[in-house]
Amino acid sequence: MDGIEDRERLRELYGPPNERSVKKEMRRLDKHAKAFIALSPFIVLASTDPSGRCDASPKGDAPGFVRVLDDATLLIPDRLGNNRTDTLGNLLSSPGIGILFLVPGVNESLRVNGRAGVTIDRALLEPSTVNGKAPKAGILVAIEEVYFHCGKAGIRSDLWNPEKHVPRGAFPSMGRILADQIAGLSLEESERLTEESYRTRLY
Repeated sequence: MDGIEDRERLRELYGPPNERSVKKEMRRLDKHAKAFIALSPFIVLASTDPSGRCDASPKGDAPGFVRVLDDATLLIPDRLGNNRTDTLGNLLSSPGIGILFLVPGVNESLRVNGRAGVTIDRALLEPSTVNGKAPKAGILVAIEEVYFHCGKAGIRSDLWNPEKHVPRGAFPSMGRILADQIAGLSLEESERLTEESYRTRLY
């Protein structure tokens, strides 16, 4: 199989980067990036462990749940989940982080890269309280790169077109999937646990 093993060969294949794609990169948030973050209810966090094993984790909440502390700092509240703490654990030893912000109906996305750590500072976390519950921890991001990603992926995928939504019955429920994947877990118990988690463990 013919592969590419160095950047020089890669650049020969693709040619020089588009000039605008290079010039658009910023070191701090501008008014457009801040406005996009305020509208975004869904992000994907990318992190790695010391061995280079990668992880991408979805995070979602009300629009603007990621808080802009200043032009170069973000706070991402860590809501209740499965307690695997994959991202948080990775950041303790490998602080590099990549964040993809999405806004429903907008084909463009926002990419933020930087260094991050885990905070339990009550003063920082209290403003992220929902339903009387503050997050146990948060991800504090020191921004190094910010840029908008063009809308080609959104256009090609037709991501936000409601006519392209997959009917819920066309794919198994999470309860069904886990019952199939975990030995000894019945479908009834799996469905019950999943429904209970969605109902009682959002915050």
